[in-house]
Amino acid sequence: MFTGIVQSACKVARIDQKTGLNRYYIDIPHAYRSGIQNGASIAVDGVCLTVTGYDPSNQTVEFDAMQETLTLTTIGALSENDSVNVERSATLDKELGGHMVSGHVDGTCEVVNIESTENNCTVSYRYPPAFDKYLFQKGFVALNGCSLTIAAIDHKKHELSVCYIPETLDITTHGSKKIGDKVNIEIDRQTQAVVDTVERVLAAREALTS
Repeated sequence: MFTGIVQSACKVARIDQKTGLNRYYIDIPHAYRSGIQNGASIAVDGVCLTVTGYDPSNQTVEFDAMQETLTLTTIGALSENDSVNVERSATLDKELGGHMVSGHVDGTCEVVNIESTENNCTVSYRYPPAFDKYLFQKGFVALNGCSLTIAAIDHKKHELSVCYIPETLDITTHGSKKIGDKVNIEIDRQTQAVVDTVERVLAAREALTS
């Protein structure tokens, strides 16, 4: 699990394309490499990836992304020298500054509008219509691994807006996104559980009375 508080934007140093998967070599700063070992889980642009190789003598950490991940998320569109958001998995003694994020991305959404002032930036995204029932104003959403609060939502257009503070734009890759760019989206799992459970119970009751 993750908190949605991205620790650093890191460079993709190399990509090896293999049959059915891509291997990514990502440069992670020393401050965030403590205790890394094979099998560890790290969120890369919000996608939970498993460490498959790590040489303590350098800063490059290796990850494999399978075909489903390459198809469903933005990971498959990455190029060498691109930057990605990185967060180490949560520990019991870690402050939960965002919300619980699984790293199991639900799909992608597209940047459709950017409004910037001196100290504020509001970005609007078009999301898949199937996510409508899980998204609402003041609710949580994870975009490229960042825990964000939905500032506004238009269910007719399937668009949501979030506000970024300068700190988030500086530390993460969100500050470099342009209109038309895609980002990974993960809906809040607690919201999903409540909505799906209520729908299932109501459907069962309707079936009994029909």
